[in-house]
Amino acid sequence: MTSAVSRRWRPRSLLQLVLLAFLMVMLPLAVLMFQAGQALSELSRLAEQSAREAVQETRRARTLGALALEMERGARQYAVVERESLLAIFDDRLAEFRRLLARQRELLPDDPDVEALSGLLDRLAELPELPMEAFEARLGDFLPFARHTEAMRHATNRRIDERLDAIRAQAEAVQHRLWWQTAALVSASLVLMLLFSRLIVRPVRQLERRILGIGSGGPPARGAPVQGPAELVRLDERLDWLASRLDELEEQKQQFLRHMSHELKTPLASVREGSALLSDGVAGELSDHQREILELIDASGSELQQLIEQLLDYNLLQHNRRLETERLDIATVVKEVLAKHRLSLQQKGMAVTCFDGPLSWWADRTATGHILDNLISNAIAYGEDGGELEVRARVEDDWLLLEVANSGEPIPEEDRPRLFEAFYQGRIRRKGALKGSGIGLSVAADCARLQHGSLALVDDPRLAVCFRLALPRPADDDDTPDPVAALAAHDARKD
Repeated sequence: MTSAVSRRWRPRSLLQLVLLAFLMVMLPLAVLMFQAGQALSELSRLAEQSAREAVQETRRARTLGALALEMERGARQYAVVERESLLAIFDDRLAEFRRLLARQRELLPDDPDVEALSGLLDRLAELPELPMEAFEARLGDFLPFARHTEAMRHATNRRIDERLDAIRAQAEAVQHRLWWQTAALVSASLVLMLLFSRLIVRPVRQLERRILGIGSGGPPARGAPVQGPAELVRLDERLDWLASRLDELEEQKQQFLRHMSHELKTPLASVREGSALLSDGVAGELSDHQREILELIDASGSELQQLIEQLLDYNLLQHNRRLETERLDIATVVKEVLAKHRLSLQQKGMAVTCFDGPLSWWADRTATGHILDNLISNAIAYGEDGGELEVRARVEDDWLLLEVANSGEPIPEEDRPRLFEAFYQGRIRRKGALKGSGIGLSVAADCARLQHGSLALVDDPRLAVCFRLALPRPADDDDTPDPVAALAAHDARKD
């Protein structure tokens, strides 16, 4: 039921999910931009209107002051020259002053100076009707008239300043509101980004875990099915097919190795048994030349058996064989492996130098024996005739460092990065009748990793080839030191 609902609401493709995420994340930002544009438009309109009204009101106040001055000048000139035209000009200025004062009253409805000017205008309007003596006596009314006109101009300026302060306060309020809206909408965008990122990243991480599980070679751990875009769901289905296909191929490989080892070991046992019977003289005495050929056949059979055993060891290690650690005398293990190769070393004419025991350490006997056997076999196969073979061991910083070094041709630099890859064969050719399989060092490196150690090719000041096995001291917990770091620290101290 849950899976069906989730699939119903899942975007059809990754492109649709990305586009939907983009639109959802941009939606709060678009709302923010729209609201900011509206607020800025409103503030711009108020500022423009306020500026226009301020200019008009300031101009009107100045005009009223100029009219008051002209009215007083015209009245005083009439008192001197008594020309009727001056009274006509006086009447025109008075009417204009009254009209502008009525408009100024809208700006200053309760201003006492405006009220006083209205009363004085009524008194000044009576001047043309008065005789000359009374006219001259009333000229003193222009002094309070000019004073109230100037006071009205200052009141107009104050009212304009108050209006500008109100617009400024409104702009600050809009700014604070925009900041809060910005914080809220950007936070919403971030939450949506995280949500859609999780919707995209979660199935990708599920696929990554599936790929890592398939590549690790362990048992498949099938988790919850991938729920996301159709492309990722199809990829998850392809991974299921790939995992089943890899299981089939692994089973075929194991079956091939089992059959091959059985089919090869059976005739090989007959060959080696026949060569042993011939060596014992069952078929009669052998000449020296025949015995030399028989020894070559027996040596080749031994090498072929060793190759088969290496393949079996490689197959076993690929299935993560469990370790059986025990306290061993490493010197004894080394001597056992050297005794196994005694005849080959004598035939090679190599001088063997081994460290003195005892040296007790916790390790897996079989895995450690495989490592030493492969290293010594390589030293015999690739070392120089009549050369040197040294096996050294020491303990440093809770690590056992076991080195197998031999003289001969050094390993080329281009071969070193791939030296421990399975089935890789370098440029130096193996000495002997049979060609190597290229898995000996891979098996040895796997045996070292099983014991939480490492196998590395290191530089030796005297011998051309030196392999170093590092095994950690077991601890009560799983906090095992890094072998690569320990070896690097040891090399740094040596330098």
